[in-house]
Amino acid sequence: MPSAIKTAVQYLFIFGLTALLIWFSLSTLHVKEGENKWQYLYHTWQAADKGWLLAMAGIFMLGQAIRAERWRMLMEPTGYKATFYHSFLATLIGYLVNLVIPRGGEVSRCYYLYKLNKSPVEISFGTVVIERIIDLLCLVILVALSFAVESEKLFAFISTLPIQANGLSGKLLIVAVVLIFLLVAGFFVSWYAKRNQKLGDFLQRTWLGFKQGLAAIFKLERKFLFIGYSVAIWTLYFLMSYCVVMAFKETSVLGITAVLSLFAIGAIAMAAPLPGGAGSYHTLVPAGLVFLYAIPQSDAVAFTFVFHAWQTLIMIVSGAIALVVTSWIVKKKSVAG
Repeated sequence: MPSAIKTAVQYLFIFGLTALLIWFSLSTLHVKEGENKWQYLYHTWQAADKGWLLAMAGIFMLGQAIRAERWRMLMEPTGYKATFYHSFLATLIGYLVNLVIPRGGEVSRCYYLYKLNKSPVEISFGTVVIERIIDLLCLVILVALSFAVESEKLFAFISTLPIQANGLSGKLLIVAVVLIFLLVAGFFVSWYAKRNQKLGDFLQRTWLGFKQGLAAIFKLERKFLFIGYSVAIWTLYFLMSYCVVMAFKETSVLGITAVLSLFAIGAIAMAAPLPGGAGSYHTLVPAGLVFLYAIPQSDAVAFTFVFHAWQTLIMIVSGAIALVVTSWIVKKKSVAG
């Protein structure tokens, strides 16, 4: 099968699954006879406290600014310095691309940083991989913290999900299956790379970039500042969730521990390889609200749709502006040089 057809089939599956999950979530939103579901969502938006939503938008932009500075800081030891302004623009574009191509934003922001700064893509991509590993560690810590705070409710919620493992043997079987899958996938990629020079060269450059990115952490002059940035990024993400929870009457009564649990569920949902976490977010978060905190189903679905739509709008507007500015800078440089 030609690669173009394979790619098309993959994206059809991804967007089809996203649409299915969103449809499923909407199907659980029950309205009165003669009332339209989209009107119900619009009324939920109208009733929201816009001050809290605007605060969330400001916190999002601050979080991306710190993420851009952390990335710029990680690039320095590799020998390719990037300005904060350029790394900030590339980061915003990456979030925009992620809304269309799952995980495509990681590559695109490296590409646009190259267009702006001439930093080799394989080097910047290596630092991005390191960034994601650090973010994964932060997510694991966050989930562990949420389980420590609300373990009884969260374990009860997990038991309601269709995918679960009963007992130690079931958990060990899942781990074994995952390891076998990773080994087989690694063997196949290695075998195919030996027969495809372009792929082999790309993987070799990426591996070298990854090693340079990893080495960059140990060469950082201000390691504690880097750790501080990482903590700040995830603290701001948590504050975004808090702002949105406070923006709606139905959820504003929930305590800080509830926000932590919902943030953990939402972060896991957003990690799914779907455009902007759409579908997975619309399915898991309402389920958590209903099961953990007895929020009415329709209110939970409406809250989730408005929250995700508002967050997506922020990413689209900021990413589009960054893309226009970047195109202007690149064009100006090409004319000057």
